[in-house]
Amino acid sequence: MLAVANQRPGVLERYALSREEVERSAWAIDREGRRLEGAAAISRGMTALGGYPSWFAAAYRVRPIGAVEDALYGWFAPRRSRFERLGIRPECDEPDSGCEER
Repeated sequence: MLAVANQRPGVLERYALSREEVERSAWAIDREGRRLEGAAAISRGMTALGGYPSWFAAAYRVRPIGAVEDALYGWFAPRRSRFERLGIRPECDEPDSGCEER
C-alpha cells in the first residue's frame, strides 16, 4: 500500500483524479486500476495493513455495517479539517513536503 498526498506534483494526472474528487473523499486504486472511494477506500487500506485493522475492515463487507460506514464517512469527509486539533497533521502541512499550493 502506498499513501500519496494528492497535492504532490503529478498525482492527480497519474491516477486520473480531479481536484473535486480528491477534495470530496479518500481514494484507493488497486494494481488492476479499480477505484474505491470514501469508506470503501479506507476499508481497503485497512485490509492492506493486515492484523487488527484488517479485522475492522472486514465488517465493511457486511451490507448494513458498510452502509453505516458509508454514511459516517459522508458526514466526516466535509468536516475532516476540524479534526486537526486531535493532533492529526496533513502531510502537506509539514515543512519541505514538496506539495503544491492548491
